[in-house]
Amino acid sequence: MTTPYDGGSREAGASLSLEEPDAGAPAEEASGSPRVTLDDVLAEPAAAPLPARKAQPLGAAMRTARVASIAGRKASIHVRGAEGPVDAQIAPDVDPEVIADARARGDAVLVELCEGEPPLIVAALTTQRPHTLHLKATTVAIEAEQELLLRSGRGAVRIRQDGDIEVVGSRISAASRGLFRIVGRLLRLN
Repeated sequence: MTTPYDGGSREAGASLSLEEPDAGAPAEEASGSPRVTLDDVLAEPAAAPLPARKAQPLGAAMRTARVASIAGRKASIHVRGAEGPVDAQIAPDVDPEVIADARARGDAVLVELCEGEPPLIVAALTTQRPHTLHLKATTVAIEAEQELLLRSGRGAVRIRQDGDIEVVGSRISAASRGLFRIVGRLLRLN
């Protein structure tokens, strides 16, 4: 069986030369180097073995964990990849109540792992939008430059930059344990 190439024919299975031979000399003698065939080019080189990897020192690593219990600045955590609870410290700049809140919500914490040191909790992670948002602080300040709107269903309180305050609701109740004082230049009922 013959295979056509460059206007000629060649026996199937024979090697195809990539170099053009000199008209009067064999291919190996004309160029001074051995003839390169298509089979040589397409042959897969022997894979060199990969060098063995040396064990790297752990250094510092970060992992996520779940808080099992908390007492003061110490916590028992479940680190991903470890069996059973692990004792950990809470970093000095992290408020233990933030970690307790994360435990109550089921949120993960970020743990720093260093060789020869106990695990250190450095942050609480929030990965989902909360169903209930609980703010607790000595002072809570909410500021808006133009307008502040608090809305729930069909009730709303709107405070505008110019001092207008609007309270809208299906039923509005106000009560005072002491003096209930309404002051205005003009009071209008209905």
